[in-house]
Amino acid sequence: MSPRVLFVDHTAKLGGGELSLLAVATAFQDTSQVVLFEEGPFLDRLQKNGVDTTVLPAPTTLDGIRREGSLLDSVRALPGLWRLIWRLARLARDYDVILANSQKSMLVAALAGFLARRPVIWNLRDLMSPAHFGLVQRRVGAIVATAFASHVIANSYATRDALVANGGPANRISVVHNGIDASPFLAVTPDDVAAVRRELNLPSSGVVGVFSRLAEWKGQHVLIEALRDLPNVTALLVGDALFPEDEHYAARLRSDVERWNLHDRVWMTGFRNDIPVLMQTCDVVLHTSTAPEPFGRVIVEGMLAGRPVIATNKGGPAEIIVDGDTGVLTPADDPQTLRLALRHMLDNQESATLLARKGHALARSRFSTANMVERVQFLIGKVLQNSPKSTSAGRISSRRPASV
Repeated sequence: MSPRVLFVDHTAKLGGGELSLLAVATAFQDTSQVVLFEEGPFLDRLQKNGVDTTVLPAPTTLDGIRREGSLLDSVRALPGLWRLIWRLARLARDYDVILANSQKSMLVAALAGFLARRPVIWNLRDLMSPAHFGLVQRRVGAIVATAFASHVIANSYATRDALVANGGPANRISVVHNGIDASPFLAVTPDDVAAVRRELNLPSSGVVGVFSRLAEWKGQHVLIEALRDLPNVTALLVGDALFPEDEHYAARLRSDVERWNLHDRVWMTGFRNDIPVLMQTCDVVLHTSTAPEPFGRVIVEGMLAGRPVIATNKGGPAEIIVDGDTGVLTPADDPQTLRLALRHMLDNQESATLLARKGHALARSRFSTANMVERVQFLIGKVLQNSPKSTSAGRISSRRPASV
């Protein structure tokens, strides 16, 4: 029987971390529950998958804990946070372990676990670097992990190393790469692709795509600049500005498209649910982040779609792609190099096809949902077996996955 896990995430927006949690929580749905701090699309997806889900609304002051936030912002958040912590602690008493899926949820889960006397696992999906978090947030994250986390599951060696560099507990961190379900990509038919091509009025060749939320560090502007000297290339920018701070960047992208007269070659589609189909309308899938990426989920998705992938070489992408063999890595924030790599790939279809074939095989063998779930199950079992307060050691599997 599976352990009873109380999963916690601060957001109900549908990002990469939430899609990974969706797969894990679905595997534990018979015994476990997900707590979110707001309503949104992620709540709908969890409920559609049959996952028991509760919303404990967070105080608005929780938003003060962000990269640009000050120590005073964090202090102001405390009264509301305490109320949330007490509510989560009461709920946690019915579960064996708490698993926090984000830094904000870890702050709440750590103290709730202490009050409820339950072990806490942090599934670290953020890269705690200056590009993503302020000094206070990095230090607080490392201190909380050291003091309260029974174990940390990092989604890449890059996220692990960043936490350790900030003082995190090196001896209690395991790396479990994200797993992505291949079935939606394998189910796409030529008719599906043709229908989307007609819908978006796309040409039959020379189509590239970036699949990400619109945010400056995701680097969509690098592709737009590269397109200025690639007259026969059409780009899809699939994704939306999820957070208020991203709205200005989205407006800048639209302005650049108009200013450089690219409006007939750049399609900003907004959020779409048909990513597997859209990726297969592309000749190349791009990852253009200008800051280190914690993992790079879209890279694996592009591989599963059977498309060659060009990605920037900071952070997690370098753990996914073998440069020149299963994809191509380029320097971050370098439109000229991206332009050359794109031109070479579009002009050399035979080598692009070989890269795509090898990337697809790698994605299916190394980054499957089954692998990810099995490793998370093993680590949860390991934590409970080492927990003196565990009530469920007798029903935890201790079978060790080959790669943990």
